[in-house]
Amino acid sequence: MFYNFFLRSFRIFLLPLSLVYWLVIFLRNWLFDKELLRTATFGMPLITVGNLAVGGTGKSPLIEYLVALLHKRYKVATLSRGYRRRTRGYALATTRSTALEIGDEPLALHRKFPTIPVAVGEERLLAIPELLHDHPETEVILLDDAFQHRSIQAGCSILLTDYANLFTRDFYLPTGDLRDLKSRYKEATAIVVSKCPANLSEKQRGDLIEELAPVAGQPVFFTTLSYGAPYHLTTKETYSFTGHEEILLVTGISNPRPLKQYIEERSATYLQLTYRDHHIFSIEDFKDIVREFEKLPAENRVIVTTEKDAVRLEKFNTEIAQLPWYVLPVAPRFLFDEQASFDRLIVQFIEDFKRPLT
Repeated sequence: MFYNFFLRSFRIFLLPLSLVYWLVIFLRNWLFDKELLRTATFGMPLITVGNLAVGGTGKSPLIEYLVALLHKRYKVATLSRGYRRRTRGYALATTRSTALEIGDEPLALHRKFPTIPVAVGEERLLAIPELLHDHPETEVILLDDAFQHRSIQAGCSILLTDYANLFTRDFYLPTGDLRDLKSRYKEATAIVVSKCPANLSEKQRGDLIEELAPVAGQPVFFTTLSYGAPYHLTTKETYSFTGHEEILLVTGISNPRPLKQYIEERSATYLQLTYRDHHIFSIEDFKDIVREFEKLPAENRVIVTTEKDAVRLEKFNTEIAQLPWYVLPVAPRFLFDEQASFDRLIVQFIEDFKRPLT
């Protein structure tokens, strides 16, 4: 808590840099608006899931949701940057891919949907043609974290904003977390307020919509995090929390607070080991985790981690097989019975795009 207070206080002194940063992104967007910088279009449905701020807003779970929604109807592919990978350029996920080669989130997605082309490439404008060359049957591409990449014009853009850190209350880097102009929210097809409390009231919903001030025809959806049944990292055997466990929570994600609260409510006691987002676990890290686990006094003790952390821990599978080490899946759940409306928005966009002009 003291560390977070110190960090927030220190960032105030970086305000002059934030003003410079704002000027840079303002000029960049102005150049695109005046068509001095070009935006490319592709003759197929492109759906972007992104945000205006750095940090986790739940983009990857929503991408997974969209894949699950669409992959039985259309030939779907995904494209992301592959953050913190050790390679550069375009790459396509295969059965031999590792998190170091393509990134943890794309690898986790590929493991869940092995028949879906999952590609990475920091230059999306160059990566899309390569993806289509490898998979010419593709009908829809989901672009992960590409809202701010104006070199590509996506026909449908889903803008996420964290309930605990709405873009309306944020400021520009490095004082705040915004990496793009607040005003660009108006260009989104829809806004999703993610990681909401499950008991969000109708009044709170109305107040938030008023604060976000959506433009005409721009729907606002609200989601909370829904955790599934834990499964063993290597054996995939499922597990049910009894409420009497002592849990060691191991995370390398940008915002572990919702997960921490979930574990708090389902354990007798817990200890948390927190690493930076997309952390590459070393043998020293693994030994530290095991040592902390062995310090837990109860016999009924387990280790819990996230799915994207799990793919970065696979290199220790032999050792992990001997430990009660479980992965906790997560998915977005729409509030206020709006899931069908969201699904309809996505499918209708694709159908309208595919429908020939008369």
